[in-house]
Amino acid sequence: MPTGSYIILNKKTISHLALIFANIFFAINLTAVKHLTNLHLAKPFGINVVRVGVSVLLLWFLYVLKPVNIKIEKADRLRLFFCALSGIAINQLFFLKGLSLTYPIHAALLLLITPILIVFIAAWVLKERLGLLKMLGLALGISGALVLVLAKDHSGNGSDVLWGDLFIIINAISYTIYFILVKPLMLKYNPIVILRWIFTIGLFLILPVGWIEFTEIPWERYTAVDFTSLALVVFSGTFLAYLFNLYGIKNLGASVAGFYIYTQPVFAALIAMIFLHEQLAIYKIVAAVLIFAGVYLANKPKKV
Repeated sequence: MPTGSYIILNKKTISHLALIFANIFFAINLTAVKHLTNLHLAKPFGINVVRVGVSVLLLWFLYVLKPVNIKIEKADRLRLFFCALSGIAINQLFFLKGLSLTYPIHAALLLLITPILIVFIAAWVLKERLGLLKMLGLALGISGALVLVLAKDHSGNGSDVLWGDLFIIINAISYTIYFILVKPLMLKYNPIVILRWIFTIGLFLILPVGWIEFTEIPWERYTAVDFTSLALVVFSGTFLAYLFNLYGIKNLGASVAGFYIYTQPVFAALIAMIFLHEQLAIYKIVAAVLIFAGVYLANKPKKV
């Protein structure tokens, strides 16, 4: 009995650690991308080809190590394509392009509107009535996003903050659509198999857009720090982050995994302040409070 309890406790602990590290990896990813784009070591679409391409190779390498042959039913293949379109092609292209133009803290906070959007798009699709608290949550989330988008801040590493913020919002909307589309597939099939096919299809979708920027990457200029930054984007910020997230969701549930998303802006702010010397201005704190409050109210469970 004690041995079994230890194993369960150990598995839960590992799952919590996996979710913490997944969000730390996502946060590091923001600063690592800014390092590469600020020094003109890679353009956003070129980085996207590298990160998705390497992730595809690693996911198929996992298949070689442990083959899982699951046939995707014909009725689910179109949904799988739209998951790749929304979750990899549109989502990642707009995310990296937006991040290259705005501040990492802006990007991390704006990504937090995703849980709010999921609640409202799901309610729209399922024809559920939205209560006053959820509507207030939406209003607060939008207010926080507007504070960031409309702020005239030229103190950091953003070259075109307005467009960057708008691209990040488009990315959040695209990810919301992906999340709703992919959920039934993740429940029906092995999640890693679905992830592998989504990344594989997504790679073919982004190649026409990102190939030229990929060929323009000046590899001869890269130092050890630059290769490390790229590795943080590709290996930990994409491949490991996705796998750790899946592991946490599988063992602890989506609601617990969703809670850990709130830690991402904190990690992102600390990392950006240390390595990019980004300032934590008052308007960013105000926006953070509004968005956090909005996410809390939009996802607050109804009293039974």
